[in-house]
Parts: sequence; structure tokens; C-alpha cells
Amino acid sequence: MSKSASRFKDYTNAYFSQAEQLDPARRDELILTYTPLIKYIANRLASRLPPQVAVDDLISCGIIGLIDAINKFDPAKNVQFKTYAEFRIKGAMLDELRALDWVPRSVRRKITELERTYAELEGKLGRPATDEETAVALGISLKDFHRLLDETKSVTFLDIDFLRQKAPEEHDEDLAEVFSRDDRDPFTALNLSQTKDVVARAISELPEKEKLTVALYYQEELTMKEIGEVLGYTESRISQMHSKAMLRLRTKLKKSLDA
Repeated sequence: MSKSASRFKDYTNAYFSQAEQLDPARRDELILTYTPLIKYIANRLASRLPPQVAVDDLISCGIIGLIDAINKFDPAKNVQFKTYAEFRIKGAMLDELRALDWVPRSVRRKITELERTYAELEGKLGRPATDEETAVALGISLKDFHRLLDETKSVTFLDIDFLRQKAPEEHDEDLAEVFSRDDRDPFTALNLSQTKDVVARAISELPEKEKLTVALYYQEELTMKEIGEVLGYTESRISQMHSKAMLRLRTKLKKSLDA
């Protein structure tokens, strides 16, 4: 049994013991109803992660998140249960990914180098750098630059997912839990209000195609393949646009932290 599966078993027993106030039949109905949502979220996350991150482990964490949502949901808050459940399900999965710390140090170094290069070029040019300009600054070919983006995509794609893990406004007491995971990460180091403002401004300053990619992926929840079909690019090219957008956003946030 994997570490996550074992944790799932323990948490399930604990949560169920705490949920005695909820009618068992209603509880089981909710779990069955939202199980497809758990699988959808898990597969969506796993599609962009290295193979060592198991979908089953994400699903186990998602079930824990759903049980947590069932136990803590308050109809009086005037928030739809589906909205609250999705927040808890994805939050549980993302917390597990944080705990795993699956990103190799070599990849973290490459991300740091990319962020530094983007920051320097934007400061010098007064606008977002092109792929060609970034490749020259890094001293590599354009092909190697695109390969570098592919190597870092499994990290950068999670950034806004972590950022979006904010409870509905009526559940503000949960925000501290979400944004206190890793103070090395610029997406969690700023307070929520400041982060939202900085990210909104940074997104508005992205190159148009990157901005559209971010909107279609995070707002419309299209897959990279579907976005490619809409924009007329390959899935790989869309993935690279997404990685560049996330790196630019991380750079903006770090700049705000240093200000």
C-alpha cells in the first residue's frame, strides 16, 4: 500500500467518525455523485505531471477532500456544494503534491535561471522578451530553449492551480491554510489580496497568445490539446506558451516581493 493510500484509509476512518451528524445515506449519495469529479480533477492534474505521481494517489487524496467538504459544508453560507467540494478536492490533491516535493533540484535550478533571464530582459526591453531574445540571453539555440520549456512544464503549470485554491468568499477562514504551504514559492508568499492584484495585472501584460492560453486553460478549463485546436497550434506548442506565461507571472510576483 502506498503512503497516500495508507493515509487515505486513516483519514477516511477519522472523517467518517466525525460525520455522524450527517445522514449516512445522504453522505454516501454525495460521495457517489461527486466521484466522477474527483477522477476528472485527478486525471487533469496527472496529465501534466511526471509518471512517478500516481493518479490513484491523487484520487485517494481527492476522496479525502470530498469527505472533508461533506463534513465542513455549511448551507447557511449560501455557497453551492459543488463549488465548495471542488475546492476541497483539488486542495487535497495539491497539498499532497506539495508534500511529495517531487521536483528535482536540477529542474528548480533551470526554473530559477529562466525567471532571472525573463526579469533581466523585461527590465532592459520594457516589454516581454521573445523566444529568440530569451534563447540568445541564455546562450542556447531556439530549439534548446523550447526543450527547456518542456522540461519545466510539469512545475510551472501548477502555479495558478495553487493560487486558485481559495475558498469561496464566505469561507475566508480557510485561506490561511491554503497560502501558508511554502514561503519559497512566490505564489504563496504574498497575501491573498495582493497576490490577486499582482497576478491580474501581470496576466494583462502577457503577450496576447500566452494570455489567451492562460484564459482558455484556467477559466474555460480546456485541455492543452483543445486549446491547440482552437488556436491552430500543436499541443506541445501550447504547452510551451503556458510555461512561458507561468514563468513571467512568477517573475512578476518575485519582483513584487522584493519591492
